[in-house]
Amino acid sequence: MPFLDLPIDQLRTFRPEVALPDDFDDFWSRTLEESRAAAIAPTLTRIDSVVSSFDIFDVSFSGFAGDPVSGWFIVPAGSDGPLPTIVEYLGYGAGRGLPHERLAWPSCGYAYFLMDTRGQGSGGGTGGCTPDPHGSGPSGTGFVTRGIEDPLTYFYRRVYTDAALAIDAVRSFDLVDGSRIAVCGGSQGGGIAIAAAALADGVVAAMPEVPFLCNFERGVGLTERSPYNEVARYLSVHRDAAPGTFATLSYFDGANFATRATMPAHVGVALMDPVCPPSTVFATANRWGGGADIVEYPYNEHESGQGFHWQRQVAWLKALGV
Repeated sequence: MPFLDLPIDQLRTFRPEVALPDDFDDFWSRTLEESRAAAIAPTLTRIDSVVSSFDIFDVSFSGFAGDPVSGWFIVPAGSDGPLPTIVEYLGYGAGRGLPHERLAWPSCGYAYFLMDTRGQGSGGGTGGCTPDPHGSGPSGTGFVTRGIEDPLTYFYRRVYTDAALAIDAVRSFDLVDGSRIAVCGGSQGGGIAIAAAALADGVVAAMPEVPFLCNFERGVGLTERSPYNEVARYLSVHRDAAPGTFATLSYFDGANFATRATMPAHVGVALMDPVCPPSTVFATANRWGGGADIVEYPYNEHESGQGFHWQRQVAWLKALGV
């Protein structure tokens, strides 16, 4: 894959204007207030596992509109807490899978929570189990255009709300140190982590890697790969819908959430990424309110830094005291 984007010296200073709705903050305050009013206490059910070095809990918590959302909560066996905690969000189409697949963070002494993504989970791997009970108007293949006619009905309004309320739920767990909660995720999970960092209370560090859902107008026009291309395909059919579509997307753009994120960030970007073009990542990281350390992988595509990057995330958190 060749370099498809701006030269690196331009990427490092790339900070384009991104459309910001006048009522952006009010929209999200109202959304979260309504869903928090419908929330009930989360449930944790300890499960038996072939893995003996960790305690594993099947979690259900209240997300958007009080809808139940599933997750895994994993801690080192016998932990008495409170522990610094990692909350992770999933990539596009993925589900929470099986808990033994997710032991890296608790192996380092962290409490770890993985949120299932509503309506997804059948894109591969070992699946998910959280439905999305809310319908939408006509949409294209995938999830990016579901409910895109209006910010109130858009799919990611529900997902971002789930993500913020997941942090509310995790903070209530006895084994969690509520003053040391960090968020992470790759691709879609990175975009969700950016929104959660800005929307939830008390997140102290954010680690989005090759995040999707950022600088939509550039991403949609720059790459022919999904998920951004789902919007282009939708607009190729709904030929007069572009103004309303991008108006909706502006409420969900990671570049707008980044300016509201006051904690430090550690951002991974792959310079040959054809899925989440590097300029969309830099456009967000360069706007980060709490300042962002950006790690570049010049010769990687969307797989990014993988295990090398995880080691850097651990070292970065430890340096922060998380």
